[in-house]
Amino acid sequence: MSWWLRHIGWWPPLFGTGIKVTRLDKDLRAIDVEMPLRPWNRNYVGVQFGGSLFALTDPFYMIMLATNLGPEFVVWDKAASIRYKKPGLGRVRAEFRLTAERLAEVWALLEGEGRADVKFLVEVKDDAGGVVAEVERVIYCATKKAHEERKKLRGGGG
Repeated sequence: MSWWLRHIGWWPPLFGTGIKVTRLDKDLRAIDVEMPLRPWNRNYVGVQFGGSLFALTDPFYMIMLATNLGPEFVVWDKAASIRYKKPGLGRVRAEFRLTAERLAEVWALLEGEGRADVKFLVEVKDDAGGVVAEVERVIYCATKKAHEERKKLRGGGG
């Protein structure tokens, strides 16, 4: 694991919102994060700011897939959506898991098609285990060859 990943909690987008990485497995198959309610991530009515809840889920699955697939693959965040379930009145948490079975599914898609849009559902929970928000993350994964071919078809864009 790189120095940068071991210290990801100091990355300004996470640090600035108060997001703390509480678990970071060396193989990047499991990551846990939490965020206390603070004055700088509180919204107008005094609960967790929606953008901070969204940020709590942002880079992790993309980083996990990029690391586990390796440098011969292109991995990007493609889309995300959030559904608020109830106000975040205190500390919130999220867990990210990339199981061997899920990784095998991604490998199979990449071997068959060269590319895949992989969906993950992340539940942001409060201390009592109640779901505050559900975030769907879509991660684009492709072999470098398939990615370059697709770029050519689109006229050279990223």
